[in-house]
Amino acid sequence: MSEYIVRPARSADVIGIRNLLQPMVEQRILLGKDLAVLYGAVQEFVVAESDGVLIGCGALHVFWEDLGEVRTLMVNDEWLHHGVGRAIVDRLEDNARTLGLSRLFCLTFEVEFFGRHGFTPIGEQVVDPDVYSQLLRSGDAGVEEFLDLAHVKPNTLGNTRMLKSLG
Repeated sequence: MSEYIVRPARSADVIGIRNLLQPMVEQRILLGKDLAVLYGAVQEFVVAESDGVLIGCGALHVFWEDLGEVRTLMVNDEWLHHGVGRAIVDRLEDNARTLGLSRLFCLTFEVEFFGRHGFTPIGEQVVDPDVYSQLLRSGDAGVEEFLDLAHVKPNTLGNTRMLKSLG
């Protein structure tokens, strides 16, 4: 395997990010995102690249003053178990600390992977009721998944809600 780097995504990476995600969207493991949504969120993404080819990506979405989500984490099958996922999550955690976040959430089927990175399964109540009511108005699908709203349950079946405190 060649070397790889993890760097902030650029707008020119968006098509590659979508192509990387597409197999997981088709398997209903990840939610599909329109190109306009990906372009609008490009600043949230980091990508892993090897020899000019995208081999992984992940995004950090800020929910609240102290809380963010690791979302849209994906590594090309050929690069699994080579530290790419860990490098992406480490970079997203660094970005979260820079933004002043103290907790990170994820909704995942990859419980073992995130568990190795300090995330633990959580129950329902992660934010206080006032923050919950504010988040309800966000209109963001990921926030709705975080809040475990009934209308998103078909998208989240089998997923585990996990949280990590950043130290």
